[in-house]
Amino acid sequence: MNFMLGKHDLSLKERTLQFNAFLTELKRDEHYSYQRVCLSPMDREVMILDSFTRRAKPMLMFASNNYLGLGNHPYVKKAVQDIVNTYGVGVGGPPLLNGYSLLMQSLEEKIAAFKGKEAAIIFPAGFMTNLGAISALANRNDVVIHDQLSHASLHAALQLTEAENIRFPHNNTAKMEQLIVERKPNYTTVFAAMEGVYSMDGDLAPLDEMIPVCQKHGAFVLLDDAHGIGVLGKNGRGSAELLGVEDGIDLYVGTFSKAFSVTGGYLVGNRDLIEYLRYFARSYVFSAALPPMTLAAVSAGIDVIQNEPERRAKLLDNAAYAACKLQDFGLSIPPAGAILALRTPRWMNIRAANRKLHELGIFINAIEYPAVSVNKQRFRASISANHTYADIDRLADCFAQVWNDPDCRKAGY
Repeated sequence: MNFMLGKHDLSLKERTLQFNAFLTELKRDEHYSYQRVCLSPMDREVMILDSFTRRAKPMLMFASNNYLGLGNHPYVKKAVQDIVNTYGVGVGGPPLLNGYSLLMQSLEEKIAAFKGKEAAIIFPAGFMTNLGAISALANRNDVVIHDQLSHASLHAALQLTEAENIRFPHNNTAKMEQLIVERKPNYTTVFAAMEGVYSMDGDLAPLDEMIPVCQKHGAFVLLDDAHGIGVLGKNGRGSAELLGVEDGIDLYVGTFSKAFSVTGGYLVGNRDLIEYLRYFARSYVFSAALPPMTLAAVSAGIDVIQNEPERRAKLLDNAAYAACKLQDFGLSIPPAGAILALRTPRWMNIRAANRKLHELGIFINAIEYPAVSVNKQRFRASISANHTYADIDRLADCFAQVWNDPDCRKAGY
């Protein structure tokens, strides 16, 4: 059974009943791999409450964006403990009113300095960061030209603005330039939106080609570098640093939910732009500020990124080793950072395969239809600096078992 999205001819009650019947069938067949309950800190190995046996089970974690291991880093934990004793656990209000602490101000200045820009603004969630930026900046006289694989948060933001929006083929600099040139005479501002590292395949955008094109034609560059910050570049500043185009970025979009392993997001740009966003980004104005412990975790995380470059080196070394070990299992693109996408064969039942991996002690994300098209289903492995070569060898061995398991084939194939 597959639940099909977009059943507009059904009532809300009918849709919810059908969807819950779909979930019930997944759980009955032991193919439900969501909401697995974690009993331990997030690290290379975690304890999971097995939903079928109801027992705690050790598993190697290859599904977390805790790329640098900051989620359980002693320095970060100590910083959080200290700040709770000083500031408590929450503020109960938005930053424009009572929620703007010295801690938040200091972190915004620290992020801006780290990224080499004038100012930063902190949002309560990464999704809300993109939502606030586009909806506040783009109006009916503007056009947003964006990569077709842009994150869902960008697509949601575009629904909140009257600006025209046009997609260009993934990482296609020539088509992006063509659209900029064609649209520029008819609009006040041309926004060019792209990502540094794309989350579904882990590939790097050709920013060294794209940014000069945008500068040449006067397009406003909005770069979402959620998966690049802390991971790429000599100093961990991200994909633009890696490719030498930091000066060409007008507005950085970032999140704390990847390398920093907490929650929240930020925008970094010139001071006038950031001050404008403080009053016009509705997802900022009407949301409570992040709690003190999250701000402390991010601030400490920046310290670790700057003071422990060996973590970044180990992460990238692990990713390269994993790419070598997993190249026979549908690896679509050599990883730019910590993400490896493994396309499943057409004959594979991805749900059965993920259940088998779970039984073998591998926690990994299965990206299935309708999140992607049927022929682009994949396993998405997230590599950490804390992983060992032995962990990655085990991952490869388990994939070999799954690829050769007849129970992981589609019925009737």
